[in-house]
Formats: sequence, structure tokens, C-alpha cells
Amino acid sequence: MSNDNSSFGATVRRLREAKKIGLRKFAKEVGMSPTYLSKVERDEFNPPSEEKIRAIAAALGQDADELLALAGRLSSDLADIIQRHPREMATFLRAANGLSAEEMQRLAEEAQRLKKEDGT
Repeated sequence: MSNDNSSFGATVRRLREAKKIGLRKFAKEVGMSPTYLSKVERDEFNPPSEEKIRAIAAALGQDADELLALAGRLSSDLADIIQRHPREMATFLRAANGLSAEEMQRLAEEAQRLKKEDGT
């Protein structure tokens, strides 16, 4: 998914149409009414719940975290992590701010390696 500063609704519509999936079929697939989905795509309604955004991402073959961010939301599991370690996570995120995507990926891989070493 490209980050072209499109709204959540416009992005969903563009991705759905690129996959040549009709509105009614897609709405049924993600468990929403076609009318509601149409209004979301036209930005007449706010983005739906995290659960629905995850269903939309899966149906479109997109990353759920990216669509959640576009909707102005944070995945509930991430919010839980931040709430458990607020000071450490704030410090970590501020320190990582400005790193490239590749550098962040290396940092994530190092964190995974440390978890394995600790047996957690």
C-alpha cells in the first residue's frame, strides 16, 4: 500500500476497485452493509471498528496495521504493550523516530532475537 496521504475510505475504495471486487460482494465478505461501506468509502462515515478494518485488510491483502494507522487507530495489542510499559515504550519510540524502514526492521529482528535468547 502506498502512503499517498489518501483518506481511509478513498484508499479502501481504490484497493477494492483495483481487485475488481464489487461493493456488495466486498461488504458481505467483510461483514458490513453495502450502504455503510459505501459511506465509509466516501468519507461520509468514520472508519469502522478495528475488527472490521482487520477484515477489510485481509480481504484486500493489505497490512492491517497500515490500514488501522490510516484510520487514525492503533492496534489494541500495541495499546496494551504501551500501557504495560509506558515510560520504556515512549523512550524507545522517541529514540527510533527518524530511523529508516530498513533500520526499524533490523531493530525488530534484534528484539526477536533477544526474546528467543531469553526464552520468552
